Amino acid sequence: MPSRMHHNRVSPRRTRTHDFRCRYRLACATLAILAGLLLARAADVQIVHRAFYLHQAEARMLRHHPLRAHRGTLYDRQGVVVAGSAPVASLWIDPKAFFDASGSVEQLASALDTDATQLAGLLARNRQRRFVYLPGFRRGDPARIEALHARAPAGVHVQQEFKRFYPQSDMFAQIVGVTDIEGHGVEGLERLFDVRLAGRAGYRDVIIDRKGRPVELRDRGRPAQAGEDIRLSLDSRMQHALHAGLGAAVQRHGAAAASIVVLEVGSGQILAMANWPSYNNNLPGAGAADAHRNRAVTDVFEPGSTVKPFTVAAALAAGVISAGSTFDTHPGWIRNGRFTTRDYRDLGVLDTTQVLKKSSNVGISLISRRLSREQLHAMLAALGAGQASGSGFPGERDGVLADPAAWSGTSKQTLAYGYGLSMTTLQLANAYATLANDGLRVQPTFERDRATPVMRAMPADVARQVMAMLATTSEAGGTATRARITGYTLAGKTGTARKAVAGGYARRYMSLFAGLVPAQHPRYAIAVVVDDPDGRRGGYGGGAVAAPIFSELVGRMLHLQEIPPDAPP
Repeated sequence: MPSRMHHNRVSPRRTRTHDFRCRYRLACATLAILAGLLLARAADVQIVHRAFYLHQAEARMLRHHPLRAHRGTLYDRQGVVVAGSAPVASLWIDPKAFFDASGSVEQLASALDTDATQLAGLLARNRQRRFVYLPGFRRGDPARIEALHARAPAGVHVQQEFKRFYPQSDMFAQIVGVTDIEGHGVEGLERLFDVRLAGRAGYRDVIIDRKGRPVELRDRGRPAQAGEDIRLSLDSRMQHALHAGLGAAVQRHGAAAASIVVLEVGSGQILAMANWPSYNNNLPGAGAADAHRNRAVTDVFEPGSTVKPFTVAAALAAGVISAGSTFDTHPGWIRNGRFTTRDYRDLGVLDTTQVLKKSSNVGISLISRRLSREQLHAMLAALGAGQASGSGFPGERDGVLADPAAWSGTSKQTLAYGYGLSMTTLQLANAYATLANDGLRVQPTFERDRATPVMRAMPADVARQVMAMLATTSEAGGTATRARITGYTLAGKTGTARKAVAGGYARRYMSLFAGLVPAQHPRYAIAVVVDDPDGRRGGYGGGAVAAPIFSELVGRMLHLQEIPPDAPP
């Protein structure tokens, strides 16, 4: 019995060997599983989600440093710089990197020689941001900014930028406009051509260390693409001649403001556009807000007697009058419903030419009575009344020309001499350019090398007849004798319009003159508009105020352009 029990006992050595093998196999299985998991994880990181993890790594180490594009230059028609850009530099800080690197605000303030309290407040408000401009160090001299950057602690960087400058300053201020601090056009031609001038910004990729210091510049990114240079239709010499004299002339008459536009007949190119008052657009915050407005395209007015040639043109085109038709204006007034239309005196019997030469309200009223509403409206609309000129200038006004169905019983007669509609100085100049262009209206443009749409507004023979009539207004007995320019023929028309106010018209006036020179072969169409001249300083009418300003400024311009005289001795 005892011997049988001895033979059935398990050897302790065999038990230990068995346990070891089990543990070994378990350990190997565990290691194999862990290795499989690690391989699976590696495959997931390196293959399946490789792009995601690369992006995450780069997000922590990669920085995109923007590269500003050089904004295109605006040149006048002769190649003179009107608006250009100069290189500047700005300091900016990565607040998160700055504080992660245990940056000291006092050290930064000392390096930049700036107020530590103000700097601490800025960084506290933007602690988690990655890009903040340092106030007082924006768009400064590149050499100075680089020197400051060399002394600054980690997290402070330099950004190369461009600053806009305007060599002609107040001469072109309202036309060219300005850009904002980011370099985007916000007014004038800067805004009109912003997309073309802006170009395309670029960037470069920089690897940074944990203290925010760049340690590697990767050979990748996108270079900035410079904006387009644009050649304008404007002529700096003409602009100077007009700008230099306009302010003095307007102040001489005690007026509130004025504008003048010069168009090239045939091309529609805007050669000059001056406004008073003006301001220096290198200092956009300077000057009254009112001086920033380009009045030549944003201000509308009732054009008064400058519309009379177009009423005559409508009647000639309709065949209801001829150049030899006569009109009895006695006794110097005519009824218009419950209103009365008056001349400055009894002008008697006048032919069509004399109606324009003497600017007879009664005579033009008699002509309008031979026209239908639709005929008069069609002529004014064809000349651009009630619609933007098409120049594209930001803020350009359409003016007003009501549909004939909305006219009152007195509208047709008052429209015939320029009340009841409104237009801008540019629209008025363009309408007169149409007369000089044999009845073809060309859409105005601020670009020298751009062809613009052309439409026929009136028959060529009608335009020529009206031109011949307008050439008499500056002769003896005409209303525009003070518009004459020695040595040059002239075709033009004066205008005087009372200013509309709530409830009627005030005893304040717009003084106007629109003219074409030289009259025999017109090259330029010019409109002068003077707002609210002081009648005590030599009158307020177009013949007393706007006509002499036209003579002075346009005469100077013609000599400057070396236009040969065409008037007989």
